[in-house]
Amino acid sequence: MIRTGKLSDVPALDAIARRVADELHASGVDQWSAVYPGVKEFTSDAMKGALFVDEEDGLVAGSMSLLPENDPAYVAVSWHGSHALVMHRVMVDPIYRRQGIGAALFAFAIARARAAGADSLKVDTHPDNLRMRRLIERFGFVHRGHLPLIYREGYELPLK
Repeated sequence: MIRTGKLSDVPALDAIARRVADELHASGVDQWSAVYPGVKEFTSDAMKGALFVDEEDGLVAGSMSLLPENDPAYVAVSWHGSHALVMHRVMVDPIYRRQGIGAALFAFAIARARAAGADSLKVDTHPDNLRMRRLIERFGFVHRGHLPLIYREGYELPLK
């Protein structure tokens, strides 16, 4: 079940982010760190009503944030849409992998962006994060280019 995230979810999300970052680093992907994303980002997203949590049997299993585009790094490439929402900090606790949670988060974000009247949905990931890149591409996102300021690959799903 995906629901709006609450401040009370932040400790669990911070713990999941550490596990995900450790797993990424162990597989050679230099994405995220010992502190990012963390309490600061999850708290801010929750306070904006932009944090969404997947809950399985009463436990937080994954999350993402869905925010209006405002990242300066995104000006580095040409995009289809001009009124977009952006998925940030997409993660699934490693113990819940391969249960469709990542796909559910993407489907939720697409539906939410359409309902909000966005003309596209954007997401970025580290070039070496092949698992995330495959998930992004599975949902029909188009690679738009490299975002050098944050060393990420930018993807977009046109909605109109």
